Amino acid sequence: MERLTVRKRLAALFTGALLLGAALTSPASAQAPAPTTWTGTWGTAPTTIPKTDTTTFHDQTIRQVVHTSIAGTALRIRLSNEFGKQPLKIGEVHVARRAPGTDEPIIDPATDRQLTFSGKSSVTTPAGAPVLSDPVTLRVPARSDLVVSLHLPESTPGSTVNSFAAQRSYIAAGNVTGETKIEPQSVTERWYFLTGVSVRATSAGPAATGRASAAVALGDSITADTTLGTNHRWTDYLAQRLQGPGGPRHPVGVLNKGISGNRLLHDPNPPAGHPAEAYAAYFGESGLKRFDRDVAAQPEVRHVLVLLGVNDLGHPGTIAPLSEKVTGQDLIDGHRQLIARAHERGLRIYGATITPFKNDTLGFYTPENAAARQTFNHWLRTSGEYDGVIDFDAALRDPADPERLLAAYDSGDHLHTNDAGREAMARAVPLRFFK
Repeated sequence: MERLTVRKRLAALFTGALLLGAALTSPASAQAPAPTTWTGTWGTAPTTIPKTDTTTFHDQTIRQVVHTSIAGTALRIRLSNEFGKQPLKIGEVHVARRAPGTDEPIIDPATDRQLTFSGKSSVTTPAGAPVLSDPVTLRVPARSDLVVSLHLPESTPGSTVNSFAAQRSYIAAGNVTGETKIEPQSVTERWYFLTGVSVRATSAGPAATGRASAAVALGDSITADTTLGTNHRWTDYLAQRLQGPGGPRHPVGVLNKGISGNRLLHDPNPPAGHPAEAYAAYFGESGLKRFDRDVAAQPEVRHVLVLLGVNDLGHPGTIAPLSEKVTGQDLIDGHRQLIARAHERGLRIYGATITPFKNDTLGFYTPENAAARQTFNHWLRTSGEYDGVIDFDAALRDPADPERLLAAYDSGDHLHTNDAGREAMARAVPLRFFK
């Protein structure tokens, strides 16, 4: 009996092995579809709000316009309740291409698509969490405007926001998410709850090769800035360059994760009684804190471009306590952390020199801060610790006074660039980084 049992067991094992081998080599297994790859085409960085911001939506639609970088044949969006203190109920969401030839909140009705979440048209997202829509088929041209309309059926605080969008969004009564044209009750220059759009990327031409990827720009207002409604951020100009002569032969989405007022090392911390208590929360969590969410979690991210540090130098003593004053070495140490965390995830990361700000109107400039900027920039240019250097300082400074912005690139406050300056910044980014 013992021998027979052993023989039966061996026979069963042999039969099972044959069946397993057949399954592994069967046509059904060999032809299993590859997973769909999603690549970011647009993104923004969310922040919380100050106590003084009581913006609340109730049975209203927010119609928001975003500008893509790369093309795709399908898309999905990411919404965020990451700074909410209560569940976020979204009644319905539609996405469409903006009607051609207009800068109004009018959609092309032939492109209107209702989005779903796990197959449902509405979704409730817990406090502190994001939510990703199901994919929807829609041809998305490169560098084009998409319109995303969210219906908020219940009383909803506007708690997760990018307050410096420099792009008009429109608030209308009721659920008008699928309407071609809406009648706004109000207009704002903010993005609410919407933080990302990803696409099933398409190549730019027959010579295109390789898999699509995304580049994330982590920065402050110098990265976020554009003239209202023009999409003239330096990252927009970079997206254009990447699709032109000398660019890579595969699509590279460009995601702008700049936040006005953002610092690398510290969260907003206005002194008690300072007017900044009414707005500093919009400056966002420190670059070190938000790196995982705003950079590492982005779809198909492969490249990171970092321009952070000027607010670390300028805020202490103006809109942050002097106890948060930093040195050039402090900035170097913080950037080394970004490098280490990017490399841990297999990302290529490129550091940008801090741009000049002598005689700025915000009170940032002191000889001590100028020296700290030079210490940091020298390290960046010579250490080889970043995978590459973007020398925005050299591209923008006045040769006659290198501590100042060139007048042709100056927005007027001697710190921020104008459109010409942002174009110059995009030209300063080596395209070889993305090949």
